[in-house]
Amino acid sequence: MNPMFQRLCLLVGQEVLNALSHTRVLVFGAGGVGSWAAEALVRCGIGRIGIVDSDAVCITNINRQAQALFENVGKPKVVALKERLLSINPSCMVDAFEAVFSKESVPLFRMESADYIIDAIDSLSFKLDLIETSFQFRIPLFSSMGMAQKLDPTQLQVADIWDTYGCPLARLVRQGLRKRGFDERFMTVFSPERLPRRVEMSAVPCGNARCFCSVKNEMDWCASKKIINGSAVTVTASAGLILASLVMNAIVHHEKLYLRK
Repeated sequence: MNPMFQRLCLLVGQEVLNALSHTRVLVFGAGGVGSWAAEALVRCGIGRIGIVDSDAVCITNINRQAQALFENVGKPKVVALKERLLSINPSCMVDAFEAVFSKESVPLFRMESADYIIDAIDSLSFKLDLIETSFQFRIPLFSSMGMAQKLDPTQLQVADIWDTYGCPLARLVRQGLRKRGFDERFMTVFSPERLPRRVEMSAVPCGNARCFCSVKNEMDWCASKKIINGSAVTVTASAGLILASLVMNAIVHHEKLYLRK
């Protein structure tokens, strides 16, 4: 037994640890939710993980993303996150994909070898594409809904996508799936929280010439965004940890089913 997982072994047993070490998870989105989901999975003994994101670390990411350190500003998010994950468990096989998920880029991620998918994508169209693709490959998927504009992590809930409520992104996902004729069921993490006061959509000088995130004389992606929503690590990280727990509990309760040769 790897001594770094001794306390987890006391909780779940050696057979589950073996299953975890032979499991491959793809995490799409390495931001405030996905980065913590990936770190939690590695700390739980997942043996193989793929992390997918096309963005670079921005200084405004430091308040909520696991790999967002001052010295990493400007570095690709998946590169910085891979370094962090390997510093936690050097034996973990980490694939870093500096790419955007789309139906055209599917072959890049070797999805046929994945046991689970975590969806932490912000873009609605790509999110819908990933959900559909996961079902085409028959890979269990756990999806994060909107975690911006939230302050209270105790309001986070786990529910089937069709049972979500009070979350604007979840509503758009349901509508988009219905338009595509998709009626499958999958589990999500969502929050119905509504802040009781009006908050600033863009309280920092992003999206103009004063943007914090100038990398190689090019404005960061946020320069093109019309609205920038506030977010807090207490909520985004909590959502990421819940997503990781959904994967781990699926393995705990079906360890023989998901053990790969």
